[in-house]
Amino acid sequence: MKQIAMIPARYAASRFPGKLMQPLGDKSVIATVYLATKSTGLFDDVIVVTDSEIIFNEIKKYNGHVVTSTKPHESGSDRIAEIAAALDADVIINVQGDTPFVKKEPLQKLLDQFKDESVQVGSLMQVLEDESFIADPNYVKVCVDKNNNALFFSRSIIPYPRNKNIPITYYEHIGIYAFRKQALLNFTSWPLSPLEEAEKIECLRYLENGIPIRMVITDYMGVEIDTPEDLERAAALL
Repeated sequence: MKQIAMIPARYAASRFPGKLMQPLGDKSVIATVYLATKSTGLFDDVIVVTDSEIIFNEIKKYNGHVVTSTKPHESGSDRIAEIAAALDADVIINVQGDTPFVKKEPLQKLLDQFKDESVQVGSLMQVLEDESFIADPNYVKVCVDKNNNALFFSRSIIPYPRNKNIPITYYEHIGIYAFRKQALLNFTSWPLSPLEEAEKIECLRYLENGIPIRMVITDYMGVEIDTPEDLERAAALL
């Protein structure tokens, strides 16, 4: 099975413009993500897909494989699909450019899901315990069924704790996806879906088109950098 990691890297992020070029330790955020993904040794290739000459040149500094997307895109999945269409690949992992604490074990667990021929799309989740993060719309929550297939993703608190007398486990969606190549290409052929547009969560497009997403529980994967405060937390964790 040919496995390729692709890292969508848009420069002008709406909540934190230029975040991928912010320093994190002695490297930029995007360089940290690229090198961490490559160091797992799981992939036949690791490709950064960007709309930015600045990010392009940053990855080239590390002799990395980087390509420029030519079209505007609604999501990271749309961006990598533009390049993936011409690739020889069975499974593609989309590693978000703002997830600097990439580790081998959860990516291996995610890839292992594709030994089941029925799995078309997979993603990661971690237990979320801090009440302030559970209530924070920057933290995407996910509910799953008994087979760990996603039921819904939301920036709201899900499930809502109407019953205060039972324990509730909250899961944060980690923005790392894996797809069979055709599932990724199918995604780009569908229009932006209503729930996706409302929540600004791209994977809802799969659920709204009837494609299950197999979720994998992982240990703590660190901080996804959406805000300057997240960058401070990531620097402290590093």
